[in-house]
Amino acid sequence: MKIVILSRNAALYSTAKLQQAAEKRGHEVVIIDYLRCFMNIASRRPRIMFAGEEIKDVDAVIPRIGASQTFYGTAVVRQFEIMGVFCANESQAITRSRDKLHCLQILSRDGIGLPVSGIAHSTKDIDGLIDSVGGAPLVVKLVEGAQGKGVILAETRKAAEAVIEAFRGLDANILVQEFIKEAEGSDVRCVVVDGEVVASMIRTSPEGDFRSNVHRGGIAKKVEITSDERETAIQAAESMGLKIAGIDILRSAHGPAVMEVNSSPGLEGIEMSTGIDVSEKIIKYLELRAGSHQNQDTIKG
Repeated sequence: MKIVILSRNAALYSTAKLQQAAEKRGHEVVIIDYLRCFMNIASRRPRIMFAGEEIKDVDAVIPRIGASQTFYGTAVVRQFEIMGVFCANESQAITRSRDKLHCLQILSRDGIGLPVSGIAHSTKDIDGLIDSVGGAPLVVKLVEGAQGKGVILAETRKAAEAVIEAFRGLDANILVQEFIKEAEGSDVRCVVVDGEVVASMIRTSPEGDFRSNVHRGGIAKKVEITSDERETAIQAAESMGLKIAGIDILRSAHGPAVMEVNSSPGLEGIEMSTGIDVSEKIIKYLELRAGSHQNQDTIKG
């Protein structure tokens, strides 16, 4: 197969490892910076151009779209879909998962466990917003934030009021969530590929922080997940319409609570901590589905 990896940096671990896994299995791989593409949107002959040449004869695309470039990145993915190319994750699913509010609304609709959450833009009823998630301590997030950025733990009501007031001054959408103390600064990352949890790790935040992101100093190690956690991860990916997803779960007193759904999960932490070649599993998924499967997003919402 000819596989295109949409990535802004060929040297990133995830991109390089996917390339290595594909080439090891005999496939041709082209890495393309999607921001350097331009699209020719013509009736019955849609095209994508890169470095002065038309990209064609592609069998499958692996999107690795950065959160800050979701709009244009998913437009490129959508153009491949229009051209009839199989995409490992479809454009609508990526867009859906990147919108934190939309994501939570769909997960809530489908009955998937979540932290109690509230959303606001310019509300003056700060007390009501805080009370809606059970009061302090609580977590305040910018809806547009990613990778732990724009996430603050407010340990007291006064601190929560001050943070929300400050975020309001940024003309930003504010998400507040209950703080799940029993998780003890840890979360479980499950990587789902084609409806199966292929690897899972537990990430623990560094001392003095509550965010467990590995790139922020969190410690990751392999973990055995429960059947409820496995089912929750698979359902969350399915609700988003994602065939490849990183599902972050908090172990709460009321069961697994999905904290985030990531359409381009990093592979370094999960592969290093578990010893599982997730990249190879993604390539095997392409081998199984590309060619015999048409892009068709059937998720409502």
